[in-house]
Amino acid sequence: MTNPTVANSSTLRAIPSVDQLLHSSTAAKLRSSIGLSRLTAIAREVAEEMRAGAQSGGLMEESKEVLLAMATGRLSEICRAERLAQLRRVVNATGVIIHTNLGRAPLSEAARKAVDQASRYCTLEYDPTTGSRGKRGQRTEELLTQLTGAEAALVVNNCAAAALLILSVLAGDGETILSRGELVEIGGDFRVPDVMANSGTLMVEVGTTNRTGLEDYRRALNDRTRLIMKVHPSNYRIIGFTAAPNLSELATLAHGAGLFLYEDAGSGVLNDLSAFGINDEPIIRKSVLAGADVISFSGDKLLGATQAGLIVGRREIIDRLRKHSLYRALRVDKLCLAALESTLEAHRREAIEEIPVLQMLSLSAEAIKKRAKRFINKLQGNSAGEISATIVDGVSAIGGGSGPNVHPATSLIALKHDKLKADDLGEKLRLSSPPIIARIADGLVLLDLRTVDSTEEQELFDAVVALKN
Repeated sequence: MTNPTVANSSTLRAIPSVDQLLHSSTAAKLRSSIGLSRLTAIAREVAEEMRAGAQSGGLMEESKEVLLAMATGRLSEICRAERLAQLRRVVNATGVIIHTNLGRAPLSEAARKAVDQASRYCTLEYDPTTGSRGKRGQRTEELLTQLTGAEAALVVNNCAAAALLILSVLAGDGETILSRGELVEIGGDFRVPDVMANSGTLMVEVGTTNRTGLEDYRRALNDRTRLIMKVHPSNYRIIGFTAAPNLSELATLAHGAGLFLYEDAGSGVLNDLSAFGINDEPIIRKSVLAGADVISFSGDKLLGATQAGLIVGRREIIDRLRKHSLYRALRVDKLCLAALESTLEAHRREAIEEIPVLQMLSLSAEAIKKRAKRFINKLQGNSAGEISATIVDGVSAIGGGSGPNVHPATSLIALKHDKLKADDLGEKLRLSSPPIIARIADGLVLLDLRTVDSTEEQELFDAVVALKN
């Protein structure tokens, strides 16, 4: 019998050194993509892993050649894992239009081109007509005022930033009145009470979870009240025995008391989307007309642009927000402004077909079924082997906390493999290039072409065909 101590000692001596690993053909291929410094650190990590394995008895005695192959294999594995962790494009076949985990709204082709232009030297704060300093975001703000009817506009990093800035500036030294039914929590740990606490304002809750009346707000008014706030419950709805004053009633109350009314509109929409089943998202222009003094909403949801907190309202309020030191910490960069400007231009032209989120939303179940049939026919014609594909009825989702009760009808491509389980198929699709993100339900992999751009269908097809191997 081999002495374990002798075997461990022999294995330790045979483990390749860091220098040997770095001079291997595997390392030579990896060096340009990962860099020598990081490659060296990974080589040390691999060597330490193997030494620990030998000392614990988990690594058996092997030849130097075998141990070198094991080490270089592990080197490649770690480098591949790091590459896969990078921010990459995916094909969203889930049918969730505004998918938070997948980056929410995809940008239009025009917006992507605008971002590319702005990624170089650009007119961020420069006026080429005068040769003097220009105003950051001026065009974006002009478009927001034109589209909403507000007097002025401002753009910050996201909606949480918008709420923090507004509450800090307008009510940081006093109280803000808010209905208990609007103390929302949105994904990513955004909680209205926490943002209010961080701003310095004292939150005064009125009414009950399901019913709040105008008189509840009136009774809460005092000399420390600075703001009345209304929050749109983006990702849930309270139904049944409910009551709440409308925006016009709150505006009349606030203005009668010499106060401002602030609406956090959540996703917010610029145009009426009732034709697509979305009836309960605030239309920003209507909120302005109803008397809201300042309104915040998202840039990367139903508006279809990039992450941003959009603020519109009375000029005197916007001027106060712009002059506050917190604004500089929360303002957006040139790439965000470029994407916003391009997307808002499309909204102004009412070019829904140019904005991916709205284009996907407008697709009928019948149109999706035709695409699904063509996809399956092509799949059958390419001998997909052990994979079967059928069409089943289903629903898509808006996502991103928008329209939680809206589920557009769709047709799903259901994939099944003779030998592999649905979870295994889903994993293979995720590990393809680009990754294909699908739904898994009832033992099937489900593909919803609503969220797959026509330019991505070939990539999806190639990934599905590859599943037969």
